[in-house]
Amino acid sequence: MFAVIADIHGNYPALKAALQAIDQFNVNHIYCLGDMIGIGPDSNEVLDMLFSRDDISMVTGNHDEAVLALLNGEEYPVSHSHVRSHHEWIANRLDFSFIEKLRSLPRSIELTQDNLRVLLIHYHIKQSKLIEHISNDPFSSIVEPSLDNLSKLFSDRQENLICFGHHHPIHYFNHQSRTYLNPGSLGCNNKPTARFALVDVAGVQSRTELNDVNYDNTDFLKSYSKLNVPDREFILKVFHGDQLR
Repeated sequence: MFAVIADIHGNYPALKAALQAIDQFNVNHIYCLGDMIGIGPDSNEVLDMLFSRDDISMVTGNHDEAVLALLNGEEYPVSHSHVRSHHEWIANRLDFSFIEKLRSLPRSIELTQDNLRVLLIHYHIKQSKLIEHISNDPFSSIVEPSLDNLSKLFSDRQENLICFGHHHPIHYFNHQSRTYLNPGSLGCNNKPTARFALVDVAGVQSRTELNDVNYDNTDFLKSYSKLNVPDREFILKVFHGDQLR
């Protein structure tokens, strides 16, 4: 059995709660599908927890790569220009010890468990853009993850299970011999719950259990104002459902 988490977005208490819950199960490995940082202010705490464990593998998401572009002095994606000041704030606070570790992360992980072929990726990337810099917008962020859209996006893939994030609601589709799984954003929710998925494999079949765990997010939400996080009013409304009101 393995666990899948996605889109932590700098929410340390949510990550801590989710990992504590996952550790109660017979999980062999945890896969994190990108966007560990950005939006939430706890980048260092989140990365420290993720990199301190040897049972977690990660891929990068668009927020991770956009912040890295700033730290590397590289071209920043035009599509993210509306959040550049926020990403600069994240970059300026990031512990330098995590930069090289983030740089070394892949964009996707392909594996076989038993006879099940699995793809783990932040979201679809065209074959022609697999190695392109984030400034060229390789992630297909505009296309919503319906069954029809996912079938078209991943028509060139052979995996039985495709795990993705990027879009924050939960998505779970079974179609013929393929399953599409998005466990939902762990760190961005309109209620104080952290989401994750458990995948049990037997042969070429998989059984998915969608889970969430409650946690106290009061201090985390208040920290946006305490730390003067850029765009905090918009973030608290759109990504956290204005829970402080």
